[in-house]
Amino acid sequence: MNKLITFEGIEGSGKSTQMRLIAQYLIEKHVPLLITQEPSGTDIGRKIGGILFNRGHYYMCAETEAFLFCAARAQHVREMIMPALNQDNVVLCDRFSDATYAYQGAARGLNPEFIRVINEYSSMGLKPNLTLLFDLPVEIGLQRATERDNRLKDSSFSDRFERESLNFHNKVREGYLNILKKEPERFRLIDATGDINKIQEEVCRYITDFIGLAN
Repeated sequence: MNKLITFEGIEGSGKSTQMRLIAQYLIEKHVPLLITQEPSGTDIGRKIGGILFNRGHYYMCAETEAFLFCAARAQHVREMIMPALNQDNVVLCDRFSDATYAYQGAARGLNPEFIRVINEYSSMGLKPNLTLLFDLPVEIGLQRATERDNRLKDSSFSDRFERESLNFHNKVREGYLNILKKEPERFRLIDATGDINKIQEEVCRYITDFIGLAN
């Protein structure tokens, strides 16, 4: 069985931090592992991400945005993810196809069937085997993201998605929760408002159970 584990959530949900922490734990346990992210999991993907997240590209249309994310995914799956899965590695991925449904579908208003077609082609039909959804109120997430950006020496690194309206981010959150309702067996819903250590214990339990790792 493939072991593609994805981490999803709105801006400021803490998913990237939690993925980094569980990755450290699994490395210490000598679990064969690929740690990656979208869209910047490959050199080509990083170049695409530079276009997608550039705050000057506020005029980018939703269709272009979706195609660019799927272009990065096509390269990512073929260059990184599938080879790792074929070697029986556990793959931890910060965002994957669910993000396209939540951001470009629910928030941008693109047809879900259109997204399904381009995503399935770009991802070779690959779906996550386990998805951890870090959920919290949008206001809290955006406050965290703003505080994080304020610590950056170069504010240009804050991306254009964080600058979207509150309504946009609420639609993203609703989009994620709707996907969870449709596929509850794949998802684990995590209250991201809690203490970072408590959340990490929960993440560790879900993932070690899924991959069959004894504590």
